[in-house]
Amino acid sequence: MPICVAALYRFTTFEDPASIRTPLRTLCEENGVKGILLLASEGINGTIAGSDAGIQAVLAHIRQLPGCADIEVKFSRAPSMPFLRMKVRLKKEIVTMGIEGTDPNHIVGTYIAPKDWNALLEHPDTILIDTRNDYEVAVGTFEGAVDPKIKTFREFPEWFRQNRDRLLAQGRKPRVAMFCTGGIRCEKSTAFAKAEGLDEVYHLEGGILKYLETIPQEESLWRGECFVFDQRVTVGHGLKPGNLELCHACRVPLSPEDKSSPLYEQGVSCPHCHGTQSERNRARHAERERQAQLAAERGEAHLGMNMEQERARKRKLREDEIERQQALRQGVLDRLRD
Repeated sequence: MPICVAALYRFTTFEDPASIRTPLRTLCEENGVKGILLLASEGINGTIAGSDAGIQAVLAHIRQLPGCADIEVKFSRAPSMPFLRMKVRLKKEIVTMGIEGTDPNHIVGTYIAPKDWNALLEHPDTILIDTRNDYEVAVGTFEGAVDPKIKTFREFPEWFRQNRDRLLAQGRKPRVAMFCTGGIRCEKSTAFAKAEGLDEVYHLEGGILKYLETIPQEESLWRGECFVFDQRVTVGHGLKPGNLELCHACRVPLSPEDKSSPLYEQGVSCPHCHGTQSERNRARHAERERQAQLAAERGEAHLGMNMEQERARKRKLREDEIERQQALRQGVLDRLRD
């Protein structure tokens, strides 16, 4: 598998995230690296893929950023490039929880190394919470984990507050363990839980990915596969690419059973979204799938390098329309004054 995939995050203070964006994106493009990186005043988060040399060049640059010298990176391999393009985005949060003042640099749960995670889960007082979204949990999770059934991580604080008393009543001593894909969501969820007054709060260091990388399958308490946010869709033990694909219409992971359903139409619909789409959307998805197949036959990557230009064109059209509307409103106001 020739492609190196690097998942990383770091909570640190960037005084001017915007000044970091262009040099980082340029370096990625020069080295043939694709993926997505998020920048905010609270740090950096993302996953990138490319050649070993390209990834190392980008990581060397990231390690020069404030507070990133010892950033932890989780590596895996892919048989082909799992991303279509490179994105470096500015965000308010590198992982969105929406609770002001939640700062893992000041308060966070206790890290538990993957080698010690099983012992924590097997303790009778441990309450294990999966902090990921519902479609991720459906693909795989740890044995005995509580599924909050949230659509986005932003919903987690409200769910926790509503279910806190019920959850803690299950244990003789409030001992809460949380986990997520790479560890970043748990940095915030455990910081939130500590701020809510819980003392014994733990989270899996390096996330599910580090656990699957380091714990032998015969010793593992993980069941299923782990959803990842790239074209591999899922990974398993040893971080080997999994067996699931995404529905291009609703983005839900599909099992072999889903794909054998009469409601499945490649690129157009699946059992989860069949009957929920308009004919216009179905036609759009069908055309997209046709174009993707034609690109594959030509040996080209569909939705490749021209997407940034297309986004820029649409952004310019929106800006021009806003200016036009503002000019019209100003003209009306001027006439009223006259």
